[in-house]
This record gives sequence, C-alpha cells and structure tokens, in this order.
Amino acid sequence: MLLKNKHPLLMTVLCALTFGTPSVQAQIAPNIQYDTSDPIISPVHSQHGMVSSEHALASEAGLAMLQRGGNAVDAAVATGFALAVVLPNAGNIGGGGFMLIHDAGSGQDIALDFRESAPARAHRDMYLDAGGNVIPDSSTFSHLAIGIPGTVAGLELALRKYGTLPLKDVMAPAIRYAEQGFEVSPHLAAMLQTEQKHLGQWPSSRAIFFKNGQPLLSGDRLIQKDLAHSLRLIATQGSKAFYQGEIAQKIAAEMQQHHGMISLQDLKDYKAIERQPVRGSYRGYEVISMPPPSSGGVHIIQMLNMLEHYPLREQGVNSAQTLHQMSEVMKLAYADRSEYLGDPAFYQVPLRGLTSKAYAGQLIQTINPDHATPSAAIRPGKPQPYESDQTTHYSVADQKGNVVATTYTLNLNFGSGIVASGTGILLNNEMDDFSVKAGVPNAFGLVGGEANSVRAGKRPLSSMSPTIVLKQGKPFLVTGSPGGSRIITTTLQTILNVIDHGMNVAEAALTPRVHQQWMPDQLRYEKGISADTLRILEQKGQHLVASPVMGKTQTIQISAEGFDGFSDPRNPDGKAIGY
Repeated sequence: MLLKNKHPLLMTVLCALTFGTPSVQAQIAPNIQYDTSDPIISPVHSQHGMVSSEHALASEAGLAMLQRGGNAVDAAVATGFALAVVLPNAGNIGGGGFMLIHDAGSGQDIALDFRESAPARAHRDMYLDAGGNVIPDSSTFSHLAIGIPGTVAGLELALRKYGTLPLKDVMAPAIRYAEQGFEVSPHLAAMLQTEQKHLGQWPSSRAIFFKNGQPLLSGDRLIQKDLAHSLRLIATQGSKAFYQGEIAQKIAAEMQQHHGMISLQDLKDYKAIERQPVRGSYRGYEVISMPPPSSGGVHIIQMLNMLEHYPLREQGVNSAQTLHQMSEVMKLAYADRSEYLGDPAFYQVPLRGLTSKAYAGQLIQTINPDHATPSAAIRPGKPQPYESDQTTHYSVADQKGNVVATTYTLNLNFGSGIVASGTGILLNNEMDDFSVKAGVPNAFGLVGGEANSVRAGKRPLSSMSPTIVLKQGKPFLVTGSPGGSRIITTTLQTILNVIDHGMNVAEAALTPRVHQQWMPDQLRYEKGISADTLRILEQKGQHLVASPVMGKTQTIQISAEGFDGFSDPRNPDGKAIGY
C-alpha cells in the first residue's frame, strides 16, 4: 500500500523557488505560516522502506525498486534519474552533487562526490573584463557558466559498487516519464513562467518547455523525446555514452558553437570521487555528512559543536535566546566558510580544526549573550591550532538498514537555461559557485576568496549537505535540503528540532526557519516567529529581514517501529512514500 502525506492544508502551501535567487523567490512565494498543531499533519509511516523526494513520480520510481527487492542505493539511483525528468529546475543529469551512503552490511559510511568541475581551459579571471570587473551574467547565464557535469558518473558509480539491480532496470521509470510525458503541475508552471526569459533565449530550451511561444501551463503535458533517447543510451551503454559517446559529442558541439569551454577531452577525463565523510557528535548522536568540496558537513558539525554548549531544549524552540545564539553561531561558521573552504585537491582545508570541539569552545567565548556582534566586526577564526595531521535533495531507507542521502543541483533554477541541442539535457551554471572575484558575492550572496578561486579541473565549493544521524551506531535520521546558502542552516535546524526539541519529522519540517550567513548581516526569518520574539531580537541588535520560505527538506526517521518520512510542503509536488 502506498502511503501519502497530502493533507488539504499542506496542498495550500505555495513554495519559494529554492534554487532561485532571493529576488526570484519573493516574486513567486508569499510567506506561509504553518499550523503545526493540526493533528492530521504527521509523518508518513511504513514498515519496509521509505523514499522522500521533491516529486511524487520520482519517489514512486524509487519505491518500485525497493518493492522488487532492491536496496536503498538502487532506489536512490532510480529516484535521481527520475528527478532529471520530472523536476527539470533542479533534478538533473547535466549537473552534479553528492551522495552519502550508510551500508548496513559493512557498517561503512561512504561519501560520493560527483560535483561538477571546471574545464581545462578555465582560469582565475575568466569572468572579468579588461578593467577587472565581473562581466554581468557570464558566470550564470552563458555557456561559460557550465561546469563538467558529474551526475551520470556519480549515479553509475553508486549503483555499480553499492546497488544490486541492473542500470537499465533502475532507469526504466525515468525513460518512461520522458517518453510518455507527465502533467505540468501549478508549481512547475509557475517556475517556467518566472524563468521564461532565462529559458526562452535558447531555441533548444524553448522547444521543450514552451508551446505557441509561451511557457507550458499547468495541465499541459511535458514530453521530452530527446531526453528519453539520451537516457536510453545511458541505460544500455552506461556513463560512457555521456562522457565519450553520442551525448558527449552533442555537448561538445553545443560548447563549440557558443564559445563554451567544455571539450570532448574534458568530458572523457571526468571522474566521480569516493571520499571519507566528515563526522561529529551531538548530545550522544553521531552526525555524518559531506566533506569538502561541500562546506555543508563541516559547518553543520562546527555549529552543532557550538550549540551543544547551550540548553536549547530548556530555552524552547525559536525562543529569542535560542534564535540569538543560532544567529551568532551561524555568523561565525559562515565567516570561516569564506576563508577556509574549497576543493581539497587544490587547497588544504583545516578540516579537523574546523570540526574540533575545542575550536568551537573558543569561538563561543566571542558570543555576547545579550547583543549581536556586527558581521563587519567578525573575521574568519583560526582553526589551525586545533588541527591534527537548488539543488534538490532526496532521502531513502530500506528494511536492511541501508540509507542514502543525496543532494544534487543545476545551481540556479533550470541551471544555465541551456539545453544541449539534440540531448534534452539542461546544463548547469555551477561555475558561479566559484569565487569569480575575491570579495564579490555569488548569486546567493556568499563571499569567497582564494580557496575557492577558479582553476582548471577544480570543483567549486558547495553548500549541499546530505546528512545521516546515527543513534547507537544505527541510522536514526536521514535528511537534507536544497536552497543554496540556506541548505546548511536548514539541515542544521532539522537536526536540532528532532534531537533537542523532540519533534517528529513533520513538525521539524513545518517549524519556521531562520538563516544568517555573516554577509550580508541579516537574520532572515520565515513567517511564524512571534512578534514578541522578533522585538527581543531587535533589542539584541539582530538585523531582521522577513524572508520567503527557506529550504525543502526530505527527511526520514528510523526506529524499531519502522520508518517515518515527510516531504517538506514548501514544495507541493514532493512526496514521502513507503510500503
């Protein structure tokens, strides 16, 4: 039996475009207040397995693999390929991301890095004019914005090493959705309308997402024949089709025609990387997350280390004191992010120092409990003494104890907006995640420096934070979110809501969120924080900014009683589904 979490109250939620910039979010989504006292709002419960993703059809593709005896990795790969079809703004095979696996058989935790990388001709000043100024849109909406995609290599590696089913079987639902089409939802129609200028300038993109000169409308059928053909090639030939075969030839031709940098050799040379996850502990739980070039895992653990010093449960969820402490902790972590995080193949990240409890203890000494420290007065800390030598997220758990957390992205909504002609594949604009010029913010307002500068073969820094929490060595929580710079703080608050405040995963998702990223000096908040709390925060010197909704978590909690899953209703197309 398929279980759903679509209560009518949740269907009224109009969501922000998480992979868009804040200005785009504001155009499409009002602030929403969620009534978490409604007793009908509860997690989806199942006994045998669970998939939670941002689209019901993708969740069903993953669940079908579990039902036929596949494991969580089989389901995750099926979900990933399906999202490339049904969630075109973020799901992808033309982008990249990260997958975190807990393998129950071996007890191992594995981090797969299939982040995009810079082509061989990329260089530090490629987005600057002769005067040293950033060329508008060059790193976001041009062929120069596109990094070498990693998703196909990453999903194939995951399936080959940790899955059990053939590639053609796990890709079958995605091929069917592309070939036969699916109905455009009001949410997708609104995104297409908002991004019509971005998509409409490219004939190959208009041919797929427009009809009669206008973006597809709610109720129209989105059929993607070229994408179905590309997926069939991958299903029968593996990643070689994408990186060396027909698809590679078409991507390289697209680049050459429009003065892009990606060559056939760049595609052939791309490799997904298996890394060691970052680990931390919080109130007796073990927290496992992505290492660099993700900044997410490092800073989630860094912030948890600081917040462990405060009695959050006693202070209460979203109390003024709790939010003040969270804001100050977030500032300190994001300041360190700007200085120390980058691709570890090119920069020595002080990983152990940043995640050290001793370093966290030093940092909290700088926090004034009664007043906010201005961001301009905060500089990156010194973790070295503590050294020793849009994206979308989905979560999967199976009855054998395997869990998978995957976050992958095109960067902004629909990435570069460019479909490689003849492939049906939307290409990313991930090069904007590099620091195109030191001190100049990217599309999400994040500031970086030398550690994240553009270099050939380098992988840009990311905020993607797929995370697994273990309790007594066994999976307890699997979670993550899209949301650009807000991914890290959204994932952090999900963990705090469950561990500190005893919430179920539905309550954890529906609780209003806050976000502070050091620069700009703003504590953003969703509607639902009380007026009294906001007044106290202002008295403490916090610079408050009302925000559209932030993040779209996909979370599963595991217990002896089974699985509890919840798809964040900030995206009404999402679904947690189990059996």
